[in-house]
Amino acid sequence: MLLDLENIQNPRRKALDEIIGSVPLSLWVKNIGFITRLKTLISNHPISKHPAIQLLNSGEIDKEYLLNIHLEYRHAIVQIFTDALLMAQYQTKQLEPRLGAGSKMSPRFLLTLNVLDEFGFQPGVDQEGYYLGNPIYAHYPLFEQVLNNFKADEIKRKTFKPSAIADKVRMYLENYFDNYKATVALLAVAEVEVILFSPALRQATRAVGLNVDQGYYHVHGTSLDPSNDAADDDHENDLWYILAQACEEDDYKFITKVCLEYCDLWQEFWDRQFLGFKLSHSK
Repeated sequence: MLLDLENIQNPRRKALDEIIGSVPLSLWVKNIGFITRLKTLISNHPISKHPAIQLLNSGEIDKEYLLNIHLEYRHAIVQIFTDALLMAQYQTKQLEPRLGAGSKMSPRFLLTLNVLDEFGFQPGVDQEGYYLGNPIYAHYPLFEQVLNNFKADEIKRKTFKPSAIADKVRMYLENYFDNYKATVALLAVAEVEVILFSPALRQATRAVGLNVDQGYYHVHGTSLDPSNDAADDDHENDLWYILAQACEEDDYKFITKVCLEYCDLWQEFWDRQFLGFKLSHSK
């Protein structure tokens, strides 16, 4: 089959247009209004101004404690982020009874763009006209390389006991894997957290003498930051559009609840990292 090259340009925009067109206009307008209000609530949550951000940016955190933060963060979100994306892709099937056959494909398309980044693919084609990419550049292995740079061996990783709050953050997302709307909403919040804390974690890691100009910290942040090659803001935006397709007015209260509860848990997570450092260095 010959491809219509014009019709495969701007894939994100085309998928977003398909999503918008799959929902009655009146409901779409209501859903976008709801999500705008929800995003404002999230941006005004205390997590967005957590003192841990300033502490990480200050360069005061020593290497040993910063490794502990990375191990906590690994357990809370890094290990399960792609699990959540793949569960969201699978659970798009929940759309079809309401929106009709094939309605799951556009959100799956957008989620795939996120997954491709996570799995180590790159835009473009190779000399054989095939996809560019390598699983060694997948984000999870890149995070493991950060731990290598911290000299954290496999025994330390396997025997590390995460805090109760790191476990709660992880379980909160995992416990909603059977609920498409909740998983998508929580993934959007997770992207917000990544955008908030990745630059500060990058700065703290640089301050202890580790290279952050490539690898995990080079692919996390926003597309507007010239110091990295990241697109977490695009992925966050896509997730909100995916949620706007999925939700109805009866869902607004529930979605708001799970998003703010997840923010609360992240607040507790960073409280522990911040207070733990302050207490350990007050002696």
